[in-house]
Amino acid sequence: MTKPVAREPQRRNARSNRARILATARRELGQNPDITLEELARAAGVVRRTLFGHFPGRAALLEALAEEASETVRAAVAAGVRPSEPADRALAYCSLSMWPVGDRYRMLLALARHDLGEDRVAEILRPAREAITAILERGRRDGLFPAHLPAAVLSAGLEAMTVALLEEVNTGALEDDGTRVAVAMLIAAGVPEKRACAVVAAVAAETAAETADGG
Repeated sequence: MTKPVAREPQRRNARSNRARILATARRELGQNPDITLEELARAAGVVRRTLFGHFPGRAALLEALAEEASETVRAAVAAGVRPSEPADRALAYCSLSMWPVGDRYRMLLALARHDLGEDRVAEILRPAREAITAILERGRRDGLFPAHLPAAVLSAGLEAMTVALLEEVNTGALEDDGTRVAVAMLIAAGVPEKRACAVVAAVAAETAAETADGG
């Protein structure tokens, strides 16, 4: 009697290959946006057939990265939203929580508008924009942010500024652990510079302590 073939090791191997290809793509596309799928396969240590088995073309690979980024953005927003905090501190928490995600996927933001379209990029970033809009609205009600622009409009502007700063990281013109961008966001929201620096420094220290304590 023929024994059934064990499929789980094959599935684990397939998942491992897929994860390795995506990780390699994040790294290599940031260095060379025009890299071919064949070159990516070599960099990932898999044969061409394996890569094409998971991603039949460049669009499929970028869409997989986009979906991965979308899931990561949602998780970061959930971790960064602090409704019990004053709005200026809440904005700092959200910005600092989102920066590592943006840093990880900054090459995708640079490529996606051309390869996937503006609507897909907007879909990926929507949870962050909605969270920041809610923080801005709350801050205005509490008198922490001036109402010089509609909250949704300002949130879109803050998003555009953050994406532009991520692109400056791509070029090597900016190095940041997220704190400088968080300060810039608070200032753009209407917080005085001295207060913005103090809030971000305090929130960054608390975030680091939370991470050291295991969350």
